[in-house]
Amino acid sequence: MRVLFASDHAGENLKASLMSFVEGLGHDVDDVDMRSHTPDDDYPDFIGPLAKKVLSMGGRAVGIAVGGSGQGEAMVANRAKGIRAAVYYGGILEIIRLSRDHNDANVLCLGARFLTEHEAKRAVSVWLETPFSGDARHVRRHKKF
Repeated sequence: MRVLFASDHAGENLKASLMSFVEGLGHDVDDVDMRSHTPDDDYPDFIGPLAKKVLSMGGRAVGIAVGGSGQGEAMVANRAKGIRAAVYYGGILEIIRLSRDHNDANVLCLGARFLTEHEAKRAVSVWLETPFSGDARHVRRHKKF
């Protein structure tokens, strides 16, 4: 699977670690925003292009966005029709599994200020390993938005 990454200044270090981790799992990785970051950068400038690139890949890629909380990143990503971004900033990993199994999330937004590197790696691993169930009820719901 191809995994595309983007972050703002708050997520830059975690993004770099996750890219190496995901590559080690055997996935192709791509850094969509290969610019240096400053505390004044604006996450929409990095996450918007990530969402567009995920869509342009026609289901052959997923995205991982890393920011301070992950919330703003998800809001930006979800503005692109066809993106289903889920947020994770700690807690029960079942929410990660369900975001793929039920919702077919194609972007995962992580909150770097709330996750340890280990927690983020566990979440990414679960997310990448979980397929969409394809159940008729979930497919029906996706067609409504």
